[in-house]
Amino acid sequence: MERIQTITPCLWFDDQGEEAAKFYISIFPNSRILQVAHFTEAGHEFHQKEPGSVMTVEFELDGQRFTALNGGPMFKFTEAVSLQVNCRTQEDIDHYWLSLSEGGDPEAQQCGWLKDRHGLSWQIVPAQMGEWMKGTDLQCTRVISTMLKMKKLDIAALQEAYDG
Repeated sequence: MERIQTITPCLWFDDQGEEAAKFYISIFPNSRILQVAHFTEAGHEFHQKEPGSVMTVEFELDGQRFTALNGGPMFKFTEAVSLQVNCRTQEDIDHYWLSLSEGGDPEAQQCGWLKDRHGLSWQIVPAQMGEWMKGTDLQCTRVISTMLKMKKLDIAALQEAYDG
């Protein structure tokens, strides 16, 4: 029996859910579209979507399930919610940063955060960031001070700051 994921983030789009899901699965390994559901006449007075148009897209990014919902223009993404990508290498940081920031908002790039072409915020961070934050006050201060000067994070520079 397939394991059911307890929590599945649902991402609300106007009508770009399928486009966004295809974009995201092109970036992450072990990713795929699982299911696409379409609007019907049912509830048309509420959703105002054309019957047959895409309603939801269930997809996986590196094994993590998500749902993209084409719910209309009333809700937009904000920086209050972001998806964090933990990267083991600088090559991984470079790949995710370059791929996800393409067509996004350059003004939103700071301290490893970026906003993609669909307005969704991402944090592209070294996997060891949590360990660095467990260091001494001085180590944490050096890492944070270094990070605040960056857009895309540089693992070597952050490690050097941590090491003193």
